[in-house]
Amino acid sequence: MKTTIKLEELGIFIGSIYFIYLLNLEISWWAYILLFFSPDIGMIGYAINSYIGAIIYNIFHHKGIAILIGMLGILLKNEYLELIGLILIAHSSFDRVLGYGLKYFFGFKYTHLGKMK
Repeated sequence: MKTTIKLEELGIFIGSIYFIYLLNLEISWWAYILLFFSPDIGMIGYAINSYIGAIIYNIFHHKGIAILIGMLGILLKNEYLELIGLILIAHSSFDRVLGYGLKYFFGFKYTHLGKMK
């Protein structure tokens, strides 16, 4: 089952990167890399405590929020909101391929995918 989930997330990641490419925005390649890893800023909350860390991390890695932002971009015809939504989806899927999931309140290693090693 874990392999199936990772393959599904890999497909979502690849699809998201493809749709980012289709946006055809005039942004340099290094900016895309910087933006791709920007949701990890949500880990800063763990400097306060596990509860706050989990909340902030999960906001930056929740696919529902990413979809809402992307859909808002489509409705408003705002390519940058679409980009933000796609980056959040791509990043979250990439994390899940690596075994990082949404966090529980009692520690960074406890995710909705199981306990990380």
